[in-house]
Amino acid sequence: MKDFIGVVHGRFQLLHNDHVKYILAGMERCGRLVIGICNPDEGRTCFSEVDPHRSEKGANPFSYYERYQMIKGTLLEMGVDPARFDIVPFPINFPEMIFNYAPADAKYYLTIYDGWGLEKKRALEELGCDIEILRHVGIDEKGISGTDVRRKIMLGEDWADLVPHFVYAYVTGEGLDERIRMMGRCHAK
Repeated sequence: MKDFIGVVHGRFQLLHNDHVKYILAGMERCGRLVIGICNPDEGRTCFSEVDPHRSEKGANPFSYYERYQMIKGTLLEMGVDPARFDIVPFPINFPEMIFNYAPADAKYYLTIYDGWGLEKKRALEELGCDIEILRHVGIDEKGISGTDVRRKIMLGEDWADLVPHFVYAYVTGEGLDERIRMMGRCHAK
């Protein structure tokens, strides 16, 4: 097993199957993985010209705690040893704060689909992070997006096959799906 720490990050609004693939790809490359949750709170969420949608309230319906539970519960349900990962806030919009949560000497794994991915890469490079690109494809090849899953929830369509079993059970069990549907109804007015 590799003896260094790796870092992945994302908003995980909500955790879906492609997020899990990204997390596991990072985990395969290191001994311990730090999973950073971006936009951990409203005070650490900023507008980005390259992806204005990601800072909207409707694009960030789940709290840090709820996303933490989705990630932790999914990995534990999959049998991942809890000693192999940590989950931390990851204020990508305030890169100067990242090393308060994640180690500076880690390997930072990225996926790039668009201008936002390139912006994150630049920010981490400016910090001096050791970066490895896991996947660099166009947005049309991205796969599942949290936006698409949330839209299916809003419309009452089936979304269970897009997320890990734990996430579906957690979201429906806690009534978080109803929060998404309510946000959709309010937005439609």
